[in-house]
Amino acid sequence: MDRNRAGIDVAQQQGYKAFIPKPLPPTPPLNLDAETIELLSRADTAIGRLSGISEALPNPDLFVAMYVRKEAVLSSQIEGTEASLEDILEYEVESKPKILANDTAEVVNYVRAMNYGLKRIDKLPLSLRLIREIHAELMKGVRGENKTPGEFRKTQNWIGPKGCTLNTARFVPPPPHEMMQAMGELEKYMHSDLTYPLLIECALIHYQFESIHPFLDGNGRIGRLLITFFLCYKGILKKPLLYLSHYFKQNRLEYYDCLMVIRDNGDFESWIKFFLKGIIYIADEAAQTSHKIINLQNEDKAKIDKIYKKSSKIILLHERLFDRPIVSVKDIVKIMNVTFPTADDICKKLINLNILKEITGKERNRMFAYKNYIDILKQE
Repeated sequence: MDRNRAGIDVAQQQGYKAFIPKPLPPTPPLNLDAETIELLSRADTAIGRLSGISEALPNPDLFVAMYVRKEAVLSSQIEGTEASLEDILEYEVESKPKILANDTAEVVNYVRAMNYGLKRIDKLPLSLRLIREIHAELMKGVRGENKTPGEFRKTQNWIGPKGCTLNTARFVPPPPHEMMQAMGELEKYMHSDLTYPLLIECALIHYQFESIHPFLDGNGRIGRLLITFFLCYKGILKKPLLYLSHYFKQNRLEYYDCLMVIRDNGDFESWIKFFLKGIIYIADEAAQTSHKIINLQNEDKAKIDKIYKKSSKIILLHERLFDRPIVSVKDIVKIMNVTFPTADDICKKLINLNILKEITGKERNRMFAYKNYIDILKQE
């Protein structure tokens, strides 16, 4: 394996060495052996199956909205936050005081950044400008907001254990002037006639972005978002339901090791196999979750139809719970545009059907959860 295939370590005036990545695609070309071809075929099939199931969902946009929140939690947990899915859902309850802990604020920002990016790629090419805009949304008002949100770094950064220096860091990305050139090359590559199948290109682009590390903070989260944005931008995903953060979190050490092996030994092939396995795992997982949610929705709708004779108000609220699975009666008033007594009555009927459950144990300011739905999402 050519050690310099991915880039070279260059000594800097200050005495440390920084990694300068070579532009994509790799030279010599990738060796796509039989195992890689099989993984690629399985990954394509898994994504196709997921796309088909997502179109069968009664309201896929509600499911997408929940998946975005779930991805935000998982991706932020990789960076050390401890906020849970329930923390985010409870924060969204209208009657709950909006006091955010740092961890919850970071996840809320991630949700906003992802939604912002998904809307923008319909109008704006996947570009350095868009990446900077998404980063600004991600870092607004949270830890790292003093590290130039929305701007590429103008100083050197590094990766390693707490307390390490530039000379002892595990990895030192390119210095600012080399970083800007590398990001320019990456942007050109994303819009060029690509060399390999799109899933392999996606793996290469994620690796390249993480090796360039263009921001002072938030590179991991932006790099993981870039995977979904690229797949949507290229039309591989019809709905943004594929997020690799869960796979990366479960295999964190192997994930980091695969990236370092490219930089150390030029071994792109091992990383691509790891990445394709992740696509297969997550796509199959998302498809199974979709099936469970469809079954839950049908079962609970049948309960409503049987007892309450297809009451339109109850059915409508039940549908909205797939986007807002934790609510207060005040939320129901706003969602349904009904009076408080009517909202309270609808809520009680869903409690009687074991669809909603009270989760605060209070007499006042109570909140109610569609717990069976949340539990399906948390199974992963």
